[in-house]
Amino acid sequence: MQVALHAGAHMTDEDRLIACLAENRDTLARFGTNVPPPPSYRKLLRDILQQAQDAGLAGDARDVVIDAISTEDVTDRLVLSNQGFFGTPKMAVGGPILYPAADMRLSLFRQIFAGDEIELFLGLRNPAMFLPALLHGTPYTSIARLLNDNDPADMRWSELIARIRSAHPDMPITVWCNEDTPLIWSQIVREMAGIDATVPIAGEFALLSEIMTKPGRQRFNTYLQAHPNMTEVQKRRVIAAFLDKFADEEAIEEELDAPGWTDEIVARLSDLYDEDLYEIQRIDGVQMITP
Repeated sequence: MQVALHAGAHMTDEDRLIACLAENRDTLARFGTNVPPPPSYRKLLRDILQQAQDAGLAGDARDVVIDAISTEDVTDRLVLSNQGFFGTPKMAVGGPILYPAADMRLSLFRQIFAGDEIELFLGLRNPAMFLPALLHGTPYTSIARLLNDNDPADMRWSELIARIRSAHPDMPITVWCNEDTPLIWSQIVREMAGIDATVPIAGEFALLSEIMTKPGRQRFNTYLQAHPNMTEVQKRRVIAAFLDKFADEEAIEEELDAPGWTDEIVARLSDLYDEDLYEIQRIDGVQMITP
């Protein structure tokens, strides 16, 4: 069985991805993909992982998980999603290191699903936006306290990805930038589901409704109806063109409510983030979905 693990990151899609997959559950089931409801496994897996760290993994862990998600039909692919798979928001950073427990948690997942093929899916976010958003989910009052006074400029997503690849060199990894999701949403959904681009899915343009003005959405839907056979590349070009003209600036603009978080810091981290993305694309075994 293939097991697709969507591990966040925190403060990225806020469960929109798993909700879209769930909306297509019946369609995906015809292709052997099972998308169980998150409440059926999130707490269970958290408890199993915690117990495994403390006392080792129970021999029947896989059976317990499969029974809990009530898989009645034969499943070729299982999709599990939780931004907490690698820990809580407080555990998302250890000094300048992102998700220090990620490689260990993945080792436990591989023990739970021994003999299955695990794939990792991870949305990335500009640290300049990620850290202020993450802060609100922690007991800390400042980013300096969150990072234990380490320099946020030392933080790299590429370090996390390279660390995972080193620990699990045979595990496929798919990543994307949260900032790009409106343009690449349908590909992310299909990659996680394990289906090709010809399979129709509901909610293919769900994110656009949140960041496009009402007149823009109406014109976009009219355009889609008039051009039903567009390729993925053509769809992305059309989305980009409509967002360029009809983006809802208030919905797109992010408020950075964090003490001491200046425009200079944001600009510096954003530049470093762009450079870091090039490093990630050079890591073997990593697929980066881009517009």
